[in-house]
Formats: sequence, C-alpha cells, structure tokens
Amino acid sequence: MLKYLVKRFIYMIFTVWVITLISFAVIQLPPGDYVTNLVQQMLAISGRELTPGYESQLRELYGLNEPTHIQYVKWIKNIVTKGNFGYSFLYRREATELIAERLPMTMTLSLASFVLVWVIALPIGIYSAVNQYSVGDYIATFLGFIGLAVPSFLLALIFLFFSQRYLGRAMIGLFSPEFADAPWSWAKIADMLKHIWIPVLLIALGGTAGLIRTMRANLLDELNKPYVETARAKGLSETRLLLKYPVRHALNPFISTIGWMLPSLVAGEVIVAIVLNLPTSGPVLYQALQNQDQYVAAGFILLLSVLTVIGTFVSDVLLAVLDPRLRLQ
Repeated sequence: MLKYLVKRFIYMIFTVWVITLISFAVIQLPPGDYVTNLVQQMLAISGRELTPGYESQLRELYGLNEPTHIQYVKWIKNIVTKGNFGYSFLYRREATELIAERLPMTMTLSLASFVLVWVIALPIGIYSAVNQYSVGDYIATFLGFIGLAVPSFLLALIFLFFSQRYLGRAMIGLFSPEFADAPWSWAKIADMLKHIWIPVLLIALGGTAGLIRTMRANLLDELNKPYVETARAKGLSETRLLLKYPVRHALNPFISTIGWMLPSLVAGEVIVAIVLNLPTSGPVLYQALQNQDQYVAAGFILLLSVLTVIGTFVSDVLLAVLDPRLRLQ
C-alpha cells in the first residue's frame, strides 16, 4: 500500500511540473502581449501612437522582452523558492496577493458544492437504481437530463430574472451591502452563509446530474450479478445487502470522478461568479485572460490544473482503501 501511494505521489509531482510548462505556454499563444493590448487601448483613447522606443521600455520594465523559456524559468523559480506568482500588470499588484485574496472564497464555494453534489447524487442514484422505472426514477432521470443540458451560467441568469421580478431585487454577491467591504467578523460570516447557498446550488446542479446517472448505471450493473442473489438467499436484509456489497462496488467509478469533479466545479464557478458578481477568482481570471495579464492567468490556470492532479491522487487513495484488489496490484 505504501509503495503504491509513493509511486502515485511521484507521478503527481511530475505531472504538476508538466502542467506548469503547459500553463505558461498556453498563455503565450495569443499574438502580442500585455504591452500590445495597453498600446492599443491608449491609441483608442488618445488617438496617438506610442513610439517604438517607449513600447520597448515598457516590455523591459515588465520583463516581456526576454525569451519565453527565460520568463518561464524565472516564474517557476519564484513560485518554488518564494511562493511568488509574479506581478499583475492589469491590477498593479503582486499576483500572489490577488490569488491569496480570491482563492479562499473560490475554494469555499467549490468544496461546498462538491459536498452538496455527493450528498444529493449518492442517495438519489441509489434510489433510482433500486426502484428502476418507477415514478421517482423517471423524475430523477428528467431532472438529471435538465441538469446536464442547462449550463450553470444560464441557471444563474434565470435565477437573477426571477429574483428581480418577484423579490424586487437581484440577489447577487455573497454579502449584504453593509458587509461587502467590512472586516471579517462573526456577523459577516453569518451574512455570507445566508447568501452562499445560492451560488453553491447553481454550481452543484450540473455535477449532481452527471453523478446521479453514474451511480445509477454502476449500481444497476452490480444488482444483476449472481453474488447479490447469493447474499439474498443467505437471509441478509435488503438494506444491509445493498450497502455492504453492490453499493460498495458501485462506488469505485463514483469515487474516480473526484479527479474531474474538483476542476469542473471551479471552472463552473468562474462563469457563475461573473454572472452573480461574486468576489472570487472568476472575474479576475476572466479579466487577466482578456488583457493577457500572463502571470495572474497562468497562476490561476496552474492552480486549477493542480486541483485535477490532487483530485486524481485523492481518488487513487480512496480507491485503494475501498478496493483491496488495487492494493495488491
């Protein structure tokens, strides 16, 4: 078991390094850079072109005049040795400060959505499989298809419309106006809890629908196997039989979805955050990508990708604990 976990951890470290290469390369793919966008904006505002010498001075100031591989080496070295993700050209602040300011709220929303997904999807998936073709199964299937087909941002827009029309105000943000810029206190936390369930529910709906279908399909496969009939013939109660054998086996593919669930929830949070004006990483990442603020964008993309690796590692560990056959391998 220890050898298995060490091997998976080494693979994870190597994968993270490859992700850093890809993250930094992807942000360099669009033509031009931040200075190019800045020059175009200044030209649109003032109508005057900047001299090539001034552009080169700006690139030298921001370190954009160096080759891409040199920029990458400096960037990754600062992350590893100093925990510094670089400088935000757009916000005129350290990228680390922006990430540290926005990421905790993003993780709070994503983890709360992740827990909600499991709490909803697991029992509904079990119910749908055990009561196949019942009215409840059809209702769960119908809602599941809606959740899969309708994007989270569209649900957020629908919610804003109904809240504005029937409640008299658009329910946006995570705080009431009096707590938006106030320092953290128990009153502010209580106010956040009153508002946080709305984006959590919107982010979780898509993932919940997919996992309900996954759990239902896996459990239906297990319920038709001979060992279930054997256990039933030995006199086990239906509840104990269900939870001890088929549900446990059906959880393997369910747990393996953790690898893609974490980043997909964070990615869904980006658009929902823009629609609902949430103080999370979504709006910052969107603005950074639009303006080629490369260090902020690459930092967020890197952290999002690392979530995938961490999620995969967690699912590997849980699968090894749940299924002894994996430990033997």
